[in-house]
This record gives sequence, structure tokens and C-alpha cells, in this order.
Amino acid sequence: MKLDILVFAAHPDDAELCCSGTIAKHVRLGKTVGVVDLTRGELGTRGTAETRKVEAEVSSEILGLSARENLGFADGFFMNDKEHQLEIIKMVRKYRPDIVLANALADRHPDHGRGGQLVRDAIFYSGLRKVNTSLEGEIQHEWRPKAVYHYMQDRLFTPDLVVGFGQEEMDIKIASLKAFKTQFYNPEDQSGEPQTYISTPEFFESVIGRGRELGKPIGAAYGEGFETEKFIGVSNLFDLS
Repeated sequence: MKLDILVFAAHPDDAELCCSGTIAKHVRLGKTVGVVDLTRGELGTRGTAETRKVEAEVSSEILGLSARENLGFADGFFMNDKEHQLEIIKMVRKYRPDIVLANALADRHPDHGRGGQLVRDAIFYSGLRKVNTSLEGEIQHEWRPKAVYHYMQDRLFTPDLVVGFGQEEMDIKIASLKAFKTQFYNPEDQSGEPQTYISTPEFFESVIGRGRELGKPIGAAYGEGFETEKFIGVSNLFDLS
């Protein structure tokens, strides 16, 4: 299956938190989008790897994803090395995306920055024909996406681009977050697990507030910010909103 957009996320719910508005908008535009989660999120304060798996499946339905996989890397301890890069390369070559969205290159959580750098480096090697990989017994061929954009996470940065979207996409974004009932605010929660800053009702307000703040400068109701290490090129100035 070839995808238009492939999203890599260090943890299940990273994609939902940081770029699900962008995902929802492009699915509505008829684009195929998939997510590859690097870890199962087993070190999370709340929930378990098993509950996160079920929650990710529910969220995938809400977002209209065409594919979702989990590589099962060690949460908190995966490395940017050959072993892990080859697993990323296999996914890139399997889905052959035109665009990749990935974790921020630096962030509060070490997994985010490491995950973003891992995907960035692996994508370079994925375009080299002498880097050999196979999947399910079939030899894979080189593939390099046209663009890699790193989504904004906990730390604010001045984005290189902002994807604008409306209320419908924001509603989908919030619904996809609420699918992760063990992680985010859930009024029916009686688990007795420790509260975290993302499990409070106020956290949803911060997600919506950031979306409004990013959307305002581009004349959109909401927005999500991305950075890239390459220049963003356009054929003419009218391609810019």
C-alpha cells in the first residue's frame, strides 16, 4: 500500500496530540494517511501497553487512517542506531509516502527528540539503493519521501509552516485524544492512577488554545506547526496562503 502521508510517533497518542488536525484535513481531501508508532508507551504513568493498543485502534478509526503499525521499540530506551534505523527504513519503503511527519527534533521528553532524529536519519538511508532491507521475504527498493516535517510538541518553536484547519477537524482531533481514555481527562475514570498534567480537563483547553494561536496568523480557525531542515519551495508565490 502506498500512502500519501506517513506519520511517525515515538508514543501512541503523539500523532493525535501534535498533528491529528492535519491528518483529519488531508483525509477529508482524499489523501491516504498512516501512522507508525515507535513504542507501545509502556513507561507511561497511566494505563498499560495493552490499553494503549486498544485506544490507538479506536483513534485510528476516528481519524480515518489507512494503516497503523507499532514497531515495539523500548519506550524510553530506543536508540538512533543501525538496528532501529533499519526498522524505520522498512516502513518507509513499505508505504512509500510522499510526505513524512515526525516527532520534534528537540523536546521536553527525550524520546521525542531522539525519535525525530532517528526518523530523519533513517529516511536519508532509505533513499540509498545499497542499504538492503526485506520485509516478509520480499526485497525492498530504495525510497525517499519528497518532504519531512517535524511537528510541534511540548516546546514551542517558530514554525516553518502552519497547516490551517477548521472546527470539524478540531472536533476530530479532540475525539481522537479522548480515545486514549487512560491518558487524557476522562470524567468516568475510577482507576485511582496518579493524575498527570495531560489527564486534567484544563489540558484540552491548552490544546485548543495552541491551535487557535497557530491558526490566527494564517487566517485559519486553528493550526498545527511544523519545522523542516530543508527549504520549502513553491513553483509560484500564489501557492502560498
